[in-house]
Amino acid sequence: MRRASLAQLPCPIARTLDLVGEWWTLLIVRDALFGARRFDEFKTTGIADNVLTARLKRLVDAGILERRQYQIRPNRFEYVLTDKGRALAPVVAALRYWGTEWTTGEDQSPRLMHIACGHDAAVGFACADCGRTVAMQEIQIAPARGAAAEADRPRRPSGPPTSSGLRRR
Repeated sequence: MRRASLAQLPCPIARTLDLVGEWWTLLIVRDALFGARRFDEFKTTGIADNVLTARLKRLVDAGILERRQYQIRPNRFEYVLTDKGRALAPVVAALRYWGTEWTTGEDQSPRLMHIACGHDAAVGFACADCGRTVAMQEIQIAPARGAAAEADRPRRPSGPPTSSGLRRR
């Protein structure tokens, strides 16, 4: 069954999911972030060869992985994260953090450790302008930049934070 493409939607979340939203794809990116480079290393999650081949090709075509030959006779290739692929690290870290908090089961995944002090790194929000850490209660949903003039008109928040903790304008 062919899925619909989200690539043309006017939403960066939808476009990102179009590239990496299938679960095997994110697990491949996770493994690459944790040091996997070769086909057999990616197979340790239990992914079928044909699915892994297709996902690796898609990630290479999207510029998330680079395919590099490391052996001749027989030809063998490794898959290395590009800058675009490494930029997915906070996404994978956020999923790990959420899964640690809200799912049950053993956790044998590598820790994300702050090198300077040796403690776990946290995932969170920071202001894009001043860099200050921002709590969920300090965030509100605002119209997209460039949205219609009506949507840009300032409004008072419509009440207390929503169940997500975000305020609506």
